[in-house]
Amino acid sequence: MSIAKVSEITSASSESFEDAVHKGIKRFGKTVDNVQGAWIKEQKVVVEDGKISEYRVTMAVTFVLKDKD
Repeated sequence: MSIAKVSEITSASSESFEDAVHKGIKRFGKTVDNVQGAWIKEQKVVVEDGKISEYRVTMAVTFVLKDKD
């Protein structure tokens, strides 16, 4: 039987929401194995001088826990 866990993370990019998602998943994957999926809970932008300077996403990332023998 597999057991999954969900962690909430926030990631940012100066390029796009999609890039923020890719960066967040890539970085999370360096710390945690067996990432299975993510739910994008929230999207935000930072505006400076009337222009978007940063795209931010908050994600719930699901990963499967390793079995201990």
